[in-house]
Amino acid sequence: MAVELLVSTSMVLLTVCVHAIGLYALSRLLRLEERDEGDEHIHALSPRGIAATLSVSLGLFFLHGLEIWFYAFLYLVIGSVNGLREAVYFSTITYGAIGYSDASMAENWRLVSAIEGINGIILIGWSTAFFVTLIARMRRS
Repeated sequence: MAVELLVSTSMVLLTVCVHAIGLYALSRLLRLEERDEGDEHIHALSPRGIAATLSVSLGLFFLHGLEIWFYAFLYLVIGSVNGLREAVYFSTITYGAIGYSDASMAENWRLVSAIEGINGIILIGWSTAFFVTLIARMRRS
């Protein structure tokens, strides 16, 4: 169990750092929009508002996808699932807390997948807060 917790903690730290860096990069891009918004009042349904919304959506999707793949590669390295397809599928449903089944996961690594589910929900919530803040800022104009 100690090894599972150590591996899980390492993955949580990795994914939180990746997520923080990704959100920072997206916010840096938005600061340019924020400066322009102050001058021109960007409307959410304007071409620039739509472009910003789509860019952030794709950026968030990329970040979550990257984090899912990190867990999938971990599952392959530790040999807890059979094959890349199974690893990506299992990681995706676990990260999103859909949790179809852990029957395909090696029993001695199931705690890692449980913690991935908690980690995924927290990161998805963080992304949701980031996205809602963006939309609220555009709605003010």
